[in-house]
Amino acid sequence: MNALKTALLMTILTLLLVFAGNALGGRSGMVIAFVMAAVMNFGAYWFSDRMALSMYGAREVSETEAPELLSMVRELSARGGLPMPRVYIVENDAPNAFATGRSPDHAAVAVTTGILRILNRNELLGVLAHELAHIKNRDILIGTIAATFAGAVGMMASMAQWGALLGGGRSDEEEGGGGMIGTIIFSIIASIAATLVQLAISRSREYLADEAGARLVGEPAFLAGALHKLHHGVERIPMQANPSTAHMFIVNPLTGKGVLSWFSTHPPIEERIARLEEMARTGKF
Repeated sequence: MNALKTALLMTILTLLLVFAGNALGGRSGMVIAFVMAAVMNFGAYWFSDRMALSMYGAREVSETEAPELLSMVRELSARGGLPMPRVYIVENDAPNAFATGRSPDHAAVAVTTGILRILNRNELLGVLAHELAHIKNRDILIGTIAATFAGAVGMMASMAQWGALLGGGRSDEEEGGGGMIGTIIFSIIASIAATLVQLAISRSREYLADEAGARLVGEPAFLAGALHKLHHGVERIPMQANPSTAHMFIVNPLTGKGVLSWFSTHPPIEERIARLEEMARTGKF
């Protein structure tokens, strides 16, 4: 169901790009915005692992430094038919973890010292399985494609607003003042809609990783227990994270209430736990 939801959201994002492109910049404007967004996002895609790991000061660990952690990652990777990813530790008291890399052959898993401190072995297995599920599902690629389409719509919206402001005088006289204002309003709505669809894709991929991770480790309760601890842990010890990388973490390092929660890259933690508990109760995993 979540895979179907992702496909549907990607289709909506594509249609939004085409519709907004024709309305705001015509076919040529749409092509220019898409190419610019693709260059920026796919450039980030190729170097996402290096940038993210460097941003948080992640340190790659060896077998002698973290034998149990590497053993767990190796066991789960073999079980999931994945190459062994590089394993990193981030010196940070905030409990969290993330996976990065453009493909299973170029992947890395990073955990904070905070998460190693508060989770037991089974809960950590659940978290690592979730991150490996992201790698197996190629969520970095899907996220990059979504960001490209959303970025293209955003660029077109920005170009349309500037175009309306700089050339609005003549349009106002001819169209009774509605042309410039209408263009600006439509461009803002299109940009917000594209962002919301992109975030919805990110949320859908989190549900998928939860389900796939639970199947990989063989017990949904492991991840459910981990998410419960992480939710309270992040509230107690917030992480200084770059908003552009918030979607990578297993729980959102940025807290937002009310309207701000609409723009969260993660689904509600209570809903994620409830779904995992339902999987455990029904035995459908």
